[in-house]
Amino acid sequence: MLKKLIILFFAIAPLALVAQESKIAFVNSQELFGSMPELSSIETQMNTKQEQVKKNAAALETEYNNKMEEFKNSTDEVTEALLMDRQKQIQQIEERYQTFMQNSQKEVQDLQQKLLAPVQEKLQKAIKDVGEEKGYTFILDIASGSVAYHSPTAIDANPLVKAKLGIN
Repeated sequence: MLKKLIILFFAIAPLALVAQESKIAFVNSQELFGSMPELSSIETQMNTKQEQVKKNAAALETEYNNKMEEFKNSTDEVTEALLMDRQKQIQQIEERYQTFMQNSQKEVQDLQQKLLAPVQEKLQKAIKDVGEEKGYTFILDIASGSVAYHSPTAIDANPLVKAKLGIN
């Protein structure tokens, strides 16, 4: 990643010297994202969802523990058919628990993506708007080491570098 940034810098540096109006800025998208006011509402919604999952998981665990106690404390003469039935009941509870946990994890991830997507889009739009308003050619994101915005008038140096390297 660092190598790519260095190559990008060397590709952009000569252009910055040639272009009189070229301006380069940087942002820290992680810092900006972390300070967005929408995150507190999203965090509250995520905590509510996670508490629901914990509550339902605890109910399944209680059901499992009760079934295990019932199985252990049984004073009946246990026939093989009864033993098989109880084992099957316990296995079904275990399978329901595993399925529930997998589905819940997916639901939490989907909810998080659904809630964060508009905030991420808002941040990207703000970066783009600042770039256009201030006339920046590039806005680099120091958090990810990538270009957060580039002007449509930015010059693509790939053909020039390819020519210099003798690549067709």
